[in-house]
Amino acid sequence: MPLNRRRFLENAALTTTAATLTTTAATTTAHAAGSHKKPERRHTLTVMGTTDLHGHLFNWDYYKDATYTDTAGNSQGLARISTLVNRIRKERGRQNTLLIDAGDTIQGTPLTYYYAKVDPITAKGGPVHPMARAMNTIGYDAAALGNHEFNYGIETLRKFEAQLDFPLLGANAVDATTLKPAFPPYLIKTFRVHGGPPLKVAVLGLTNPGIAIWDKAYVQGKLAFPGLEEQAATWVPKLRSMGADVVIVSAHSGASGTSSWGDQLPYVENAAANVAKKVPGIDAILVGHAHVEIPELKVTNDTTGKTVVLSEPLCFAERLTVFDIELTLHKGRWEVESVSASLRNTNEVEDDPRITRLLTDEHAAVVTYVNQVVGTATETLTTVDARYKDAPIIDLITKVQEDVVKDALAGTEYAGLPVLAQASPFSRTSEIPAGDVTIRALSSLYVYDNTLVAKLLTGAQIRAYLEYSAEYYVRTAAGAPVDVDALTNAGDRPDYNYDYVSGLTYDIDIAQPAGSRIKNLARDGSPLDDSAQFVLAVNNYRANGGGAFPHVANARELWSESTEIRTRIAEWVTAKGVLDPKDFASVDWRLTRDGTPVF
Repeated sequence: MPLNRRRFLENAALTTTAATLTTTAATTTAHAAGSHKKPERRHTLTVMGTTDLHGHLFNWDYYKDATYTDTAGNSQGLARISTLVNRIRKERGRQNTLLIDAGDTIQGTPLTYYYAKVDPITAKGGPVHPMARAMNTIGYDAAALGNHEFNYGIETLRKFEAQLDFPLLGANAVDATTLKPAFPPYLIKTFRVHGGPPLKVAVLGLTNPGIAIWDKAYVQGKLAFPGLEEQAATWVPKLRSMGADVVIVSAHSGASGTSSWGDQLPYVENAAANVAKKVPGIDAILVGHAHVEIPELKVTNDTTGKTVVLSEPLCFAERLTVFDIELTLHKGRWEVESVSASLRNTNEVEDDPRITRLLTDEHAAVVTYVNQVVGTATETLTTVDARYKDAPIIDLITKVQEDVVKDALAGTEYAGLPVLAQASPFSRTSEIPAGDVTIRALSSLYVYDNTLVAKLLTGAQIRAYLEYSAEYYVRTAAGAPVDVDALTNAGDRPDYNYDYVSGLTYDIDIAQPAGSRIKNLARDGSPLDDSAQFVLAVNNYRANGGGAFPHVANARELWSESTEIRTRIAEWVTAKGVLDPKDFASVDWRLTRDGTPVF
């Protein structure tokens, strides 16, 4: 993916000149020895930031077909971010502000799926992506690439990029052959300050190395993703040498210093704080990827001893980060005196009517799509207890995956092998009500745009896979009280990294230490043969190493496809007409303590 030099020079290296800025002058009188200092020239720059928007355009829950609500009283949507941005620009002066994003924009809701697959932006004469239209209208200056930008393939990403009025930055997204930037690495914007020299502000974009794992099918051999620390160490000195007075990093990477991929990559997944600590010359970092709220985190750089301020606004357009950067004029150059960060909450404002008017039709098209009826359910199915009980609603996923893979392997040398399937309890609130089954109900069950892969594993490898999955449970002694809210997510493992495996029966003994919990593992009533071969129907995230489950990433791939599992579920239900648990539900596993069932 060679860099378009002309576009890069226009959007990045050639500085964008803002309107004349307002500078505040303060006079400090020195009383010592009766001397007086010259007036000190000062200026305040405000940098606003969002991240992990994931297609949340309005404060609307497509899965519930209702206004979004949660127990914390949050609101969502770019339309509300727009109102906050307008307010801050009015307070500070638009010419004194910058607006950036830290990635994950075009995947995550039925709206983003609709404009990638149903009415795709890549089609001849296709629409402009609603997220592009909204962000252009709001007036973003730059955005970093997120890993989910690659979920629909490079063609969709490039089309989205072409529809934007601002650059998508990715200093560590490089051509796999030349290792040259495949996207603009940075933006430099020049502000004209009244009565002072120009102020040059650089924004360096960094994305997540995990793209090489999670979207391997799209990027392998085309793009490479070096570590954030390594690339920041290369680019920050260049930006300073180009005259940047302020350096902001927009990083699609959390601040925890942890990784989800074990030893599969030599780079850190959540590296933002590491970048601040190890790379001199950075003033502030807009953090993304982790979906956590960090109002302000101060990190001391090892080399300079200076403080770098980090902030991560809550995902889904629920918060807006505001960096206030205080500068003073010293020997003819602007110097950063201090940086502070705070968050604004979108539940304090209403939607910007400009965005509502602009995109009402697109929103309505998605609402119509997700409310299509594809079948009838004989009873209500829910994920409310799917984390700790074998729930029929998850069996629906594994049954669909088994059927698709069996059909795909028919007539091949692997057709006679048993097909197992994995699935995770992604949501704790998904429900398919008795009666009409809609696309939105099925979408709420499978919220990710994962696709299906068939891998070849042995019985011993499946056993190890299940042991790793069982680490999700907190060790609980026999006879101790059971609190279901404290039973799961050991070691902060998220729900999406706990797997059911169908086609087998087994107990998970949570009184035992991790690594020794899988008991009575059997196939068709007989103990599992560790040397036997099985086909595992697995989503592409897991197949590529997501969650660091053992063996699966390196296992032989027998088949894969680009159709989303969510779509396969809708097709299966449509073909059946009636969604009846007798067609898919099975009791495959249970929690025990020293052999006694927990429930």
